[in-house]
Amino acid sequence: MVYYPAMSDFHAVILAGGSGERFWPLSTPERPKQFLKIFGDKSLISESVSRLDGVARPEDVFVVTSGALVATTRRELPQLPARNVVGEPMRRDTGAAVALGVGVAGRGDDPVIGFFPSDQLVGNPRKFRAAVKKAVALAKKRAAIVTLGIEPSYPATGYGYVDPKTGRFAEKPDEKKAKAYVKAGRLWNAGMFIARASIFREAVAEYAPVLSTLAEKGLRASRSLADLYEGLPRISFDFAVMEPVSRGGSKSGLSVAVVPGDFGWDDVGSFAAFDTYFPHDENGNVLEGRCNVVESGGNICVARAAGISLLGVSNLVVVTTPDAVLVADKSKIGEMKKLFRKG
Repeated sequence: MVYYPAMSDFHAVILAGGSGERFWPLSTPERPKQFLKIFGDKSLISESVSRLDGVARPEDVFVVTSGALVATTRRELPQLPARNVVGEPMRRDTGAAVALGVGVAGRGDDPVIGFFPSDQLVGNPRKFRAAVKKAVALAKKRAAIVTLGIEPSYPATGYGYVDPKTGRFAEKPDEKKAKAYVKAGRLWNAGMFIARASIFREAVAEYAPVLSTLAEKGLRASRSLADLYEGLPRISFDFAVMEPVSRGGSKSGLSVAVVPGDFGWDDVGSFAAFDTYFPHDENGNVLEGRCNVVESGGNICVARAAGISLLGVSNLVVVTTPDAVLVADKSKIGEMKKLFRKG
C-alpha cells in the first residue's frame, strides 16, 4: 500500500447513513446497502475506503454512520481506528452528517476534507484517485468547495447536475431538461465535496448556522449529540449549503469549483444496477441463484434463499432472502420507499 506525503494533510469522510430501503430485502435497516457485496467479494463501503488507498492514510479516514451501525461498521472496516467511526443519534440527512464530519475530521492545521458516499460504484479507482488529488490541490489554493462532476453517459433524470464553468447546481430535471443539460456540458452531481476545514465551517456558518456547533466541535460539543440533533432540521448538504454557495453572493467570498471526472461512476441507486452490470440470458433476464425462468423476459431474479420459478412474466424484480420476498414491477423499483410508508 503506497501513500503520498503530499496528501498527509487530507482527511476523508465516508458518509454511511443509509437506511436500507432501496435494495430491500437484500438490505435492511440493520444491514443497509453499504454492506452489500454486489460487485465482488467486498462490500460497497469497503470499496469506498479501499479506493482511497494512496490518497488518505487509514488514520485519516473517518466514517459518519448511524449510531446503531457503529459496531457493524467497525467490524467491516478493521483497517480504520475504531474512534474514527462515529455514529449519529438520529437521521437528519446529509446536512448534519457533513457538519459532524467537519467537526470530527477537521481538527489540526486546517486539513483538506473530502466527503464521499459509502454506497457508490467506481469502475476505475486510478482515475478516481487522480480526480481527488486534483480537487485537493484546487481546494488548497481557493476559498471554494470543490465538487467532482461526473461526465454524463446519458440524460439522466435521477441525478442533479452542476455547471463546470459556473459551479451552479440544478435539481433533478425532467427528461427535456436533462437532454438540454447534457448538450450544454453540465455534469452529474455525485455528492462528493472537498475543501479546507475552515471553508466548510465558513459555509455552514453563513448558510446553515443551526449546524455550526457540529462543524466547530463535533464530538467535543458541550451538549450531547442526542440533545443537539433533536433540534436540527432534516436537510441535505446540497440544499442547505452547496446550492446557495453556487448561486454566488457569499459574504465570505466562497464559491464552488468543479473537477470533471470520468471514472466509471454509478450511485447504484436501485435494482436497476443488476440490469446495468450483470449478464443477461437470451431473453434479457438477470439470474442469480436458483432461478427457473420459462417463457419470461426482462426480469431480475435474485434467489438468495428459496428458489424462484417464473412462468410467462416480463419485467419483474423478484428477490428472496431468508426473511422476506420482493415481487415488483421493474418500472417501480425507483419507488421502493413506498413499501415503508406508515399509515
